[in-house]
Amino acid sequence: MYLGRILAVGMSKENKPFLAYRVSSRSFPNRRVKVSREIASIIPKKGYEKDIFENPYISYNCLKIIDNIAVITNGSHTDVIADKINSKMNLKDALTLSLFTMDYEKDDYNTPRIAGVVNPDDYEAYIGIVTNAKILVEKIEYGTSKFISTYEQQTPSQTEFPVETSKDVAEFIFDKGEFKDFTNPVSSVGAIYTDEWTIDSIN
Repeated sequence: MYLGRILAVGMSKENKPFLAYRVSSRSFPNRRVKVSREIASIIPKKGYEKDIFENPYISYNCLKIIDNIAVITNGSHTDVIADKINSKMNLKDALTLSLFTMDYEKDDYNTPRIAGVVNPDDYEAYIGIVTNAKILVEKIEYGTSKFISTYEQQTPSQTEFPVETSKDVAEFIFDKGEFKDFTNPVSSVGAIYTDEWTIDSIN
């Protein structure tokens, strides 16, 4: 089954806050994740830089950490959500308003925007989506995790992440557990919180 882009948010089986994101693509598979200390970006592989002129939605920051709060999405709304959190807006409103304002992507497929946010201090987490037919933002309860995708799985679904490290998170959403049944994986990123956030990727 092809789900397109996939993200998961919540707590691992060991009750560690985490976020995960996977690029799955049939049209633009030549992409990779570039990771810095507090940002992960989806960018074209070397030799495919011109792809961004064919589709402006394929390169973006997919993960950003601001004031110890982690934001993960499938597009440029990562930065918009992070900016609203930085201005002290609460997580639910920052996520909802950003999805509402930016709306779904105006490409050939009306690709939905998906997003998740996690505050590991006094744990709070949300997952959301905006399509051409709906907008939905859902709270994720302590000790649980959910995933959502741009296609097919457009309602948050319960999942489990048996992971310990950020590398485990990236590997799990890439091709382990239930995610191994979802086709066309390209790259993934994972973040997990212990005393601080750590980020890893699979390319």
